[in-house]
Amino acid sequence: MVESELSYEQIRLNRVEENKKRMGELNLNKLAQSLRVSSSSKPSPSKTRTMRTPVDFLEIRRSSRAKGPPPSYKEFGLEPLKRPRRSCQRRDLLNRVYASDEARMYGIDRAETLQSSLDPDFPSFVKPMLQSHVTGGFWMGLPLRFCKTHMPKRDEMMTLVDEEDEEFVAKYLAAKTGLSGGWRGFSIDHQLVDGDAVVFHLIAPTIFKVYIIRVNDDGNNDSDEENDIESNKKQEENVSEARPLRSSGKRKRGGRN
Repeated sequence: MVESELSYEQIRLNRVEENKKRMGELNLNKLAQSLRVSSSSKPSPSKTRTMRTPVDFLEIRRSSRAKGPPPSYKEFGLEPLKRPRRSCQRRDLLNRVYASDEARMYGIDRAETLQSSLDPDFPSFVKPMLQSHVTGGFWMGLPLRFCKTHMPKRDEMMTLVDEEDEEFVAKYLAAKTGLSGGWRGFSIDHQLVDGDAVVFHLIAPTIFKVYIIRVNDDGNNDSDEENDIESNKKQEENVSEARPLRSSGKRKRGGRN
């Protein structure tokens, strides 16, 4: 065991000596010393840092105009926001007035008479006004057969020309066969009410000449007044006929006594 340990130690020492001789031949010790000296003498290069100047973001402006003093709103009182007024006032739906059947039929008869005097080369139809046409939703449904035969096959802007040649624009919905946007203004501006009869005369593919027959016009009122006068006359005649009968009865009673 001792001999083996000595032999191993001797071999290690011999190997160390051989390595030293090789390092001496290659001058590795001198190179290592020179590197140590050079590394210790030369300072390591460091990056020079430039100090950044602070930026004032309030001064950055994109506008080329001269900077003025900020406005002060303390001098002016804040006014409440107001909704824009519509040109057409909303009607009171609780105070609707319904036309009688007699007045409605009177307006339709007059409208049909006017329609018969129009040019037959241009199609026309009579539309009696209902509450849904002149209040609430303001939806003007047109006759289905008339729309399929004469009206455009797609949505179009129709021009409504009244009797004073004033033009109004309303949107025609082909799928629903009726007038929607714009009819409300026409109805309110012309003060249409329940029972009025309107004659639509299609003088061009997208132009209606509109004639309005009022249910409460002077002619209708005159006829109503005439009817009232006639009824009052009849009542007076009946009263005058009944008076002598009453007087004769009193005489008979007196004669019996």
